[in-house]
Amino acid sequence: MTRDWMPIKTTPLTLGLPLLVILLVLQATSLPQRLDYWLYDTQITSSPAPLEDNVVIVAIDEKSLDHLGRWPWSRDTHARLIEKLDKAGAETIVFDILFPEPSTGDPSLAAAMNQHGEVILPLYLSPPAHNHLISEQLPTSSLATAASALGHAHVELDEDGVARGLYLLNGLGDTLWPSLALAASNRHSGIAATNENNAPPAFMNVRKHYRTVPMAGGAGTLTTYSYTEVLEAPPSPALFEGKTVFVGATASGFGDILPTPFSGLNRPMPGVEFHANSYSALISDELIRPLPQEASLAIAVAVIALLSLLLPRMRPARTLGLCLGIVVALIITYTTLLHSAELWLPISHALLMPFLAFPLSSALRLAMTNRFLNRQLDDLARGPQVNLPEPSRCHPTQLLEHFQALLQPEGWWLSEGGEVYTSCRLTSDDIPSLEQGRWVHANNQSWIGLRRSGRDYTLGLLLPNDISMEAIQRYLRRLSLASEETGLSPMQPRENVSARIERVRLATERMNNMQQFIRRSFERMPDGIIVTDELGVIRFANGHIEEWFQEPMPSLSGLPLTRLLEGHDPRETPPWHETVSETLTLNQSRTVDLRIQEKDFLIHFAPFSLPESHQNGIIANISDISELREQQRQHREAIDFISHDVRSPLVSQLALIEQLKRNPGHIEPAQLEQLGRLARRSYHLAEEFVQLARAEQLTETRFYECEFLAIVENARDSVSEQAAEKGIQLVLQGTEDLWLRGNAELLERAVINLLTNAVQYSPSNSTVNIQVFLAGHQAWLTVSDEGSGIAPDEIPHLFDRYRRQKSSELSGIRGTGLGLSFVNVVVEKHRGEISVSSEIGEGSAFTIKLPVTNPIGHS
Repeated sequence: MTRDWMPIKTTPLTLGLPLLVILLVLQATSLPQRLDYWLYDTQITSSPAPLEDNVVIVAIDEKSLDHLGRWPWSRDTHARLIEKLDKAGAETIVFDILFPEPSTGDPSLAAAMNQHGEVILPLYLSPPAHNHLISEQLPTSSLATAASALGHAHVELDEDGVARGLYLLNGLGDTLWPSLALAASNRHSGIAATNENNAPPAFMNVRKHYRTVPMAGGAGTLTTYSYTEVLEAPPSPALFEGKTVFVGATASGFGDILPTPFSGLNRPMPGVEFHANSYSALISDELIRPLPQEASLAIAVAVIALLSLLLPRMRPARTLGLCLGIVVALIITYTTLLHSAELWLPISHALLMPFLAFPLSSALRLAMTNRFLNRQLDDLARGPQVNLPEPSRCHPTQLLEHFQALLQPEGWWLSEGGEVYTSCRLTSDDIPSLEQGRWVHANNQSWIGLRRSGRDYTLGLLLPNDISMEAIQRYLRRLSLASEETGLSPMQPRENVSARIERVRLATERMNNMQQFIRRSFERMPDGIIVTDELGVIRFANGHIEEWFQEPMPSLSGLPLTRLLEGHDPRETPPWHETVSETLTLNQSRTVDLRIQEKDFLIHFAPFSLPESHQNGIIANISDISELREQQRQHREAIDFISHDVRSPLVSQLALIEQLKRNPGHIEPAQLEQLGRLARRSYHLAEEFVQLARAEQLTETRFYECEFLAIVENARDSVSEQAAEKGIQLVLQGTEDLWLRGNAELLERAVINLLTNAVQYSPSNSTVNIQVFLAGHQAWLTVSDEGSGIAPDEIPHLFDRYRRQKSSELSGIRGTGLGLSFVNVVVEKHRGEISVSSEIGEGSAFTIKLPVTNPIGHS
């Protein structure tokens, strides 16, 4: 009875819900953000932004500090720098230096700033002291008034501590200051600098318009001049004319330093260079605007929906291609937006979904497959097995019962310790010294010691003392009856996977054993087997088909059955294609005669259908009935023989007896002699007929050791009186004992037949030579006479039954046609050979070759 079961299927719901849960879990971690930062840094560093050629830096470096002394410098010094840059034609001067406190040099610096007209100063937002609110750190009022614009110098550090961008506007409350780069570009007029609606409190830090900066490279990429060199050298219009000059600190340990995607923490970038990069990107419209987090989540949800709809419908081999295709499409979209539209779309959530969907989908399919395999394994475990119970597991009482039914012993013995369970014609005195699980044979007794469940048993059999005893003892020696109890249970795999693999291995081994058993059974069947598909094309054939049809096995597979049959036994009524097609179309069995290689066969066509399938085909069973047909022919010949040869003398006897009954007083000796002759002929015919039947039923179970020379001598003695009546000498040549395994009675009768024929067909006062000798591994017997010989055309049919020689009939020697046929059958049953050589007018010689039992001992 089958069980209903619901497989775990990969559906949009079963795949989409887990992916949404994973998306929510990822949102609470920093993994997606770090992945987004890595993707951004990879893109930015692999394709640096173009650098505007009107941006330079005047750096407060180590050399400047050595020449101008320790910091802070006099503001008169900065005034002189502005004057030099003004004379050199600098368009805009941006200071990344805070001037929050008044100084004696402020008037000269303010005057220089007013004279140039495009000097921008920084401000900073920070609490003045610990536990104080954040406030604006502006330049002194005189400097602020002289500056063309003020810009905040804040650079935003991301959560991983790397500076990638800044806010274009930053301030407290409703007042927002542009960044230094935005102030220098004169583009801040188009960006709202105040919060007119819903103004926040004055102490609240407000930031707007975050942009990432695609830098031109790492620290030192921008054109940089030393502060002291510019100050001490004459004005250089070739270097500064029409350019925006950023002035700030680059010396180590002095000023702000920022890790960037190009440098990380190994080689940070000075803040003034970062602002210069920001300005370069701003005026070339290269600043990148990050898209909101909602867009990233929306794309991730869209990817989840796409994966949930497509993956369950695809074959497992293509799911990886789909996931990789989505990943590539996301990366291409990300790169295009970043470099062409200056939009940063975080795709980490969406990018992780295909990498998670593939194993999740595979896991769901694996769970479904695993459950299916477990069910199939359970079904296989309950399925048929070819393993047979081991005899070593049988109890001794069961073994004795089976032996009694199988071997029919003349006696038996079974005991456990000193307790006798059952015995017949065997006693304790007969028990020899035994070894557990090993048979001991003494004459016709066989004994074995067995151990079962900690107990020792003694089992004995008294076998029939005949030729079957040796075969039975060999059979007993092959039986494995020793107990295999070890007391240890097999180790079970602890891992679930290992246990399942072991189950699969056992199931596969069981199926392979079953397949091998079926294949070997087909091969060892006495009939030929052909299996076709629903088109009548051969898909399987056993070895008999290859042998009988003389077709190699590779050519049989894929060959139409009708073509095979028509090629070896063409026929018109009914044609083979009609028989095969009717078997398939009408689904009915057919049985037809078949003739192949001069042999008779019977082919039975049986239709079949595969279980749980619409496919069908034919199983053709081909049986070799040549021997049966030969037996039928012999039976007809025997009937003809009985009806003619045996009936004829009996009819003559009855007629003669009726004649004698009519005149009982005048019985002549010639009549009695004729009646005796007819009776002897009838007896002789019956005797030869019976002897031939005995020879045909002879099997090796009736063979025993016999000496061939003694057999020939007995046959000679039996024919010696008949030979003496014709004055024929029987000369036997042979002195060596030749032992062979056979039936001495039938062998002697066969030799008598040869000698009788030789005497009958030899002239009077001639010689019949009998030679017995060993040649190779065979015992040879040659009987040669001096008769008239045999015609060449009669020699091929000499051993056919009921066949008589024409020359013999003409000469008046009447035979039955069974004598030589009997000899041929006896020789074949002994696996020997018989041959004849004859010359007309010179006599004939019959030779028999029989295998000896121990050829090595005779050599």
